[in-house]
Amino acid sequence: MKEAYLYDRLEDERVRCALCNHRCLIKPGKRGICGVRENRGGTLYSLVYGKVIAAHTDPIEKKPLFHFLPGSLSYSIATVGCNFRCRFCQNADISQMPADTGRIQGKDTSPEAVVEAALASGAESIAYTYTEPTIFFEMARDTALLADNKGLKNIFVSNGYMTPECLESIHPHLHAANVDLKAFTDRFYKEQCGAKLAPVLTTLETMKRLNVWLEVTTLLIPGHNDDPGELRELAHYLANLDPYIPWHISRFYPTYKLLDAPPTPPESVRRARDIGYEAGLKYVYTGNLPGDTGEKTYCPDCGELLIDRVGFQVGRMEIKDGKCAQCGKSVPGVWQR
Repeated sequence: MKEAYLYDRLEDERVRCALCNHRCLIKPGKRGICGVRENRGGTLYSLVYGKVIAAHTDPIEKKPLFHFLPGSLSYSIATVGCNFRCRFCQNADISQMPADTGRIQGKDTSPEAVVEAALASGAESIAYTYTEPTIFFEMARDTALLADNKGLKNIFVSNGYMTPECLESIHPHLHAANVDLKAFTDRFYKEQCGAKLAPVLTTLETMKRLNVWLEVTTLLIPGHNDDPGELRELAHYLANLDPYIPWHISRFYPTYKLLDAPPTPPESVRRARDIGYEAGLKYVYTGNLPGDTGEKTYCPDCGELLIDRVGFQVGRMEIKDGKCAQCGKSVPGVWQR
């Protein structure tokens, strides 16, 4: 247990958390929406500091990050808890554990031990993932500072609901992020996630301003966020923010509490990819469709195959010094540590 970062003490021993955009007002003895930050006598504590529930060495393509150290390994960690209540969560057993069962589990460790394990694994980065890194921010930030000093990059795989002050406080030690832009309507965010859209857009804009390498993922759910008009608005938003942001569109499979929607037809994912290109995005990818052409990276200028991928495996790369080996066009990304 560790005193939380980013909160304000108020009268009557209440506190206001400033870590995520719920900005929970927490009374003594109570916890925030995330279920892992508790007010004890007017002091806010993180209940998951050093309690890692998952630690694995993954291909960085699994995050997914396609333009950040491709072909490298990323040491990936999580604690229990989340500040969203996504009905389609793929890791609900750990993300929703505090909300669904009231329990907090995890193996005791330390930032120093995480960095040592990452280095021993041969990883080039540490990814704070599986659940929401914002809710274990104290652990993530302390680890990120140590990792940066050891030459490791730091990655958030996030729902994007952190406050601007949260991002500012880890800057410049956060190097890359994949943010879920789950839909482009408040209705979806409210009904499916228990959140709002606008703070996520603010996070994307803040990350760009702070020069965090940014990629975006949308899980395409039939009947919920796959309307072509909505996808067109989402794609235009990203293209206006930066046309070189890689957009990953993933196929949905029924899970957790969202069991009445069918798996996404592959043609719907491919149609969304076309919408992204029509909106002006330069790199649009299909996810959960192993072997699909949409997994590969092509030069938007000459059409050269730049990175050949199948699933999480990277084959040949035709990027030299950050440029297309065929035409010399710059390929935005981070290609060397």
